[in-house]
Amino acid sequence: MGKIICVCNQKGGVGKTTTVISLAAYLASMGRKTLLIDIDPQGNATSGIGVDKGALAKSIYDVIIGAAELADVVVGTGVESLYLAPSNMALTGAEIELVGAERREYHLKDALQGVREAYEFILIDTPPSLGLLTINALTAADSILIPLQCEYYSLEGVSQLMNTVELIRSGLNPSLEIEGVLMTMADFRTNLANQVIDEVKGHFKDKVYKTVIPRTVRLSEAPGFGKPISVYDKHSIGARRYEDLAKEFLGIPLEVESVNAAIDTTAHCLDVPPVIDEKEGDFNAEEGIGQGA
Repeated sequence: MGKIICVCNQKGGVGKTTTVISLAAYLASMGRKTLLIDIDPQGNATSGIGVDKGALAKSIYDVIIGAAELADVVVGTGVESLYLAPSNMALTGAEIELVGAERREYHLKDALQGVREAYEFILIDTPPSLGLLTINALTAADSILIPLQCEYYSLEGVSQLMNTVELIRSGLNPSLEIEGVLMTMADFRTNLANQVIDEVKGHFKDKVYKTVIPRTVRLSEAPGFGKPISVYDKHSIGARRYEDLAKEFLGIPLEVESVNAAIDTTAHCLDVPPVIDEKEGDFNAEEGIGQGA
């Protein structure tokens, strides 16, 4: 039976969609049949994986309102073993239509029962808000993966998110667990990134992934080309870190170099001015630090 992971943060701009696309793509490339469900009306995960939102005959909206089976809307992607249940702006209406529906919090969970056996992992990309769509995702999930930006204001949303998780546990999904907390968009040229990481580790302990995702140009560019970072530029630092995340997620031991990548980068950035790699658009971690945009 496939494991269902909701990638969620009520704060926008934390790298949530980049994380769900990148993790799903690497899990698939490692031989794990994976389904990515885009339940955000913006459909960024859909376009970011290369599917035309405007050309969809059916989408996750049809599933949520009960007009289609989930298996009927799933499409292939450019990555072997990675499949997508796409979204578009039609999903905006689902929030209103669900208000008076029976079992309104369980529509996605019910829909997943028919396809769960077909995948090893099912990842859900959620809107950056606590509405009925996000509640459906949290109710359907076995666990929640929380991307958290390495900035001060991200910390303010943590307690709100955890309150939401407790509410879901107490009323709708008692078995919901914290899969892990992923620190994203780290800029190690500042001390703030390390301070935020330390504070998050103090709260979530061993639930915080060792892998830290830097802020990089390549990660920002990839969605515009409709490709996950593993396809767009597999040699970039962002790609290497998301590959590390996939390994850590699967329990595959990381190489010493990967485990210490963030620490090494931090040490360099405190002492050496950043050096821009013209070709990569990234700061060279060996000479300077993390990311240029």
